[in-house]
Amino acid sequence: MNIYILVALILFSVMAVFLRDLLKSAICLAVASIFLAVMFFRMGATYAGVFEVSVVAGLITVLFITVIALTNDDAKVPENKWPIIIFPVALAIFIIFDIWFMNKFIILPSKALPLLAQGEKFGDVLWGQRTFDLLGQIGVIFAGVFGVFAFFRRKTDE
Repeated sequence: MNIYILVALILFSVMAVFLRDLLKSAICLAVASIFLAVMFFRMGATYAGVFEVSVVAGLITVLFITVIALTNDDAKVPENKWPIIIFPVALAIFIIFDIWFMNKFIILPSKALPLLAQGEKFGDVLWGQRTFDLLGQIGVIFAGVFGVFAFFRRKTDE
């Protein structure tokens, strides 16, 4: 089951990059985020799953679609062809590097169980030790919201 979720996550992520229509791309990004949240829930990281669904699949997608709807003037801008070449090459390099690098950190489950018993709770780490990350994410959310507000104000002033 996990492999199907992972394939769907990769498929919708790639579609979000390669689709030419921004609205379809934003929707594919939201669907990819939902599949990522499902992966988080299946791995037991419920806080990360809830955060992924509420912020990325929810708020950020609404902001993307709002901005796309407000700024779409039906003008087709010519696109560069280099992402079609660069993206697959960069993805292949990343996959090779990931396989090579992450094999060093794979621990057998029998050796990992004592380490997991000593670990801290995910919620304590996320909300207690990573507050600066959360402040940055909150700042990005507010920047997006205020950008949309400023755009609405400019539209009404004209």
